[in-house]
Amino acid sequence: MGVPKFNPVRDIIAGGILAATSVPQLIAYAETVGYAGYRGLTTGGAPLFAWGLATGSPWMNAGVTSLTAVMAKTDIGGEAYVAKYGESDYVELVAVYSIYVGITSAVMGLFGFAELTQKVPGAVKTGFKWGCELGVLSSALPNGLYAFGSTLKDKAAESLYGDAVKAVQAVVPSATGIKGVANIAYALTHPHSWDVIAAALFFACTLFIMKAKSFLPKWLPPGSEVVMATGAAAVFSVFYGYEGSVVGEIPAVGSDAGLSLGPIKVPIELMDFKKLLNVPIAERCFDGSMAKLIITAAVFSGINMLSILGTASGFESDNNVPWSPRRELIAQGVSNLAAGAVGSAPVSSSMSRSLVSRMTGATSQLACLVTALLWIYMLPYMSVMSPTPKAALSAVIVSAVVKNVVIPKKFMALKGTDFMVGIVTAATTSLTSPTLGFLVGCVFHVAMNIGAKDTKKKVA
Repeated sequence: MGVPKFNPVRDIIAGGILAATSVPQLIAYAETVGYAGYRGLTTGGAPLFAWGLATGSPWMNAGVTSLTAVMAKTDIGGEAYVAKYGESDYVELVAVYSIYVGITSAVMGLFGFAELTQKVPGAVKTGFKWGCELGVLSSALPNGLYAFGSTLKDKAAESLYGDAVKAVQAVVPSATGIKGVANIAYALTHPHSWDVIAAALFFACTLFIMKAKSFLPKWLPPGSEVVMATGAAAVFSVFYGYEGSVVGEIPAVGSDAGLSLGPIKVPIELMDFKKLLNVPIAERCFDGSMAKLIITAAVFSGINMLSILGTASGFESDNNVPWSPRRELIAQGVSNLAAGAVGSAPVSSSMSRSLVSRMTGATSQLACLVTALLWIYMLPYMSVMSPTPKAALSAVIVSAVVKNVVIPKKFMALKGTDFMVGIVTAATTSLTSPTLGFLVGCVFHVAMNIGAKDTKKKVA
C-alpha cells in the first residue's frame, strides 16, 4: 500500500472524527495526571499541533496517554505535591517536567538514541506494561467506585493496608506506587464502602464501552461508544441531580489571551515562562539533584519511544509505510516542549488514536492538525462536558486496561528466566515507580542472562 495519496477532504473528515471521539479521553487522562479534568481540554491542542508539524507519519497521533499520565504523576510525586503546594503550583511543575522530557527526547533523537529502544528485552516490556496498567487502574478506581476519590484514599490510609504501606515506605521510601496497590486491595475487599450511584455508573459505562462494538453499527467510528457512555452519564447527572464528583466548570480563555499570528488569533493560554524558570523541580522532586532529574526525564523519553516504536512498526508491517525512529523521537521532543508551554503533562504516541486516524481514512499529517485546531477553537463549547460524572471518565480509563490486568496473556506466555524478569519488572513498576521499574527490569535481565551463561560454562 505505502504512504496514501494526499487527500485534504479525507484528512479534514478524519481529523473531525478523531477530535469528537477523543474528548472524554482528554478529560480522563488529565484526572489521571492529578489535576482538574478540564485542563486536558485546554492543553490538548498545542502539543498535538506541534506533533503534526514534526512527525513523518500520516496516521500517528500524540497526546497525554494512560502511560504518560501515570509516569509523570509518579515521577514527580503528584498526589503529595498537590496536597502540599496546591494544584496551581502542580500545573507549573508538570509543565516544567514536560519541557525536560521534550529537551531530552529531542537531544536523544538528534544523537541517534532512538534505535536503542528497539533492543529493550520483550520480557521487560511485558512486565513494565502490566505494572503501568495496574497503576492506571489504581488511579481510576477512587473516582469510579466512590462519589469522591478522596474517600477511598482516606479509608485505605486508615486501614491495615495503610499501616502496611507505612511499614514498607519506612524501609523503602521510593515505594510510592504501593499506595495505589493498597487502594485497589481496600476497594475490592470493602465493597460495602462503595457509593451505590457512582459504582453503578462506573460499572454500566465500563461494560458498555467494552461490549458495545459487538452490537453497535459497524459504520460508527471507533470511540463512538466512549462518547455515548459519557454523554449518557452527563444527561443522567443533569436530570438526576448527581451529587458526586463531576468535571465541573471549564474556564473560558480570556479575550486578550492566546497567540496572535497576524490577523489570526489562537485562543490558547501560555504559561508564564519566568515562573517556570523558578519552579524548584529538582529540589522538591529529585532530592536536589539535576542529574537525577535529567536521567529520569531521559528514561521517560526512552520508555515512551517504545509507544512510537509499537505504533510505527505496525503501520510499516501492515501498510508498508516507512518511518524514521530519529525523526519520531524528535517529534516527541517538539510536542513535549509545546505541552510544557501550555501546562500539559508529557505526551507521546497514542496507539488507539493513531489506529482511529488510519481507519477513518487520513492521508497525511493534516488530519492531526485539524484535530488539534478543533480542540483549540471548539473549547468555548466544551461546557457540555461539565456535568459528566468522574465515575464515567474512570470507566473510560478502566475499560482500556482492566482486561490485560486481570488476564495478562503475554505475561503468562513468558517462560523461564523471561518470566522471572517479567515478574520483577512488573512488581517494581507497580510498587515503586514506572521509571525505577523499567531500569530494575533491564538490570535484572542482564544479570539473569550473565548468570545463565556462567551456568552453561560450568556445565560444559
